[in-house]
Amino acid sequence: MKAVYYEEFQGRVDVREVPNPTVSSDSVIIKVGATGLCRSDWHGWMGHDPDIVLPHVPGHELAGTIAEVGSEIKNFKVGDRVTVPFVSGCGCCPECQTGNQQVCDNQFQPGFTAWGSFAEFVEIKYADINLVHLPDEIDFVTAASLGCRFITSFRAVIDQGKVTAGQWVAVYGCGGVGLSAINIAAGAGANVIAIDIDDKKLQLAQKLGASIQINAKNTQDVPAEIIKVTGRGAHLSIDALGSQETCFNSISCLRKRGKHVQIGLTTADHKHPKVPMDKVVAHEIEIFGSHGMQAFRYNAVFEMIKAGKVHLELMLGQTISLEEAPEALMIMNNFENTGVTVIDKF
Repeated sequence: MKAVYYEEFQGRVDVREVPNPTVSSDSVIIKVGATGLCRSDWHGWMGHDPDIVLPHVPGHELAGTIAEVGSEIKNFKVGDRVTVPFVSGCGCCPECQTGNQQVCDNQFQPGFTAWGSFAEFVEIKYADINLVHLPDEIDFVTAASLGCRFITSFRAVIDQGKVTAGQWVAVYGCGGVGLSAINIAAGAGANVIAIDIDDKKLQLAQKLGASIQINAKNTQDVPAEIIKVTGRGAHLSIDALGSQETCFNSISCLRKRGKHVQIGLTTADHKHPKVPMDKVVAHEIEIFGSHGMQAFRYNAVFEMIKAGKVHLELMLGQTISLEEAPEALMIMNNFENTGVTVIDKF
């Protein structure tokens, strides 16, 4: 099969012929219909993820059709249209048994713990408890755009942040994750503030429901501005970028007993950001992480889409071919693209 492939971190990435995946008893083989290009894939290529063993095929935001099933698979069959969370739980560890497959002790992540979906076919392990049947009205490109970004943001806003209508929500960073969080929070009836340094991304954030947009390059004190426009500060703030500054500002802009949710990955010099712990203590601020979402929560996402509360079509940036993916992957840190890039031509 054809696949995007690299043999060293930060090295050459190209499309080449590699062996087809083989099915095991608890896995399925999916013929990939579409797969999203995510900054997490760039982090993997940079060498920031210790789970990756070289050589490697990236890709973790996928949808497609089941081509082969293992002997233990009972809930899915060849021909089913499916997607899958980017974290698949083993089903046996204590976390899985309490319904928290997104932090499984033995998690399977296509594109990280194994070869991923930048290919014609991909193997998904622990398939019976992690695959998600796609409703007929959701196509592969839309499903792939849910990827890790939308579902991570859904859990961050709805399950971790517990947002309610009328609350103020600040979102730092208007990439795929941040725009998803904005879309979801606005769909839940919140008043959303978008923060970024790119006016084009802020314009898209406005279309997705952000009632206030703040360009951090032109604002001397972002947390102070948010406290000013909200009266007391945000009820919920999300760092969707992952930097020293955005993490600190996200916590600093909260009102008393507000919630901060960290989605953006903090790596390299940003790995251990400073935290305004004095405010956390004095104002009883709550700090949460958010890492993917369980397969059983997808129905809530689908219902939100069907109800027209979110607008995934506005978040789609461009569709590209597999041959165009290597270059698109290597330049992801330039933040040039607005919206989600999806590979849909193999």
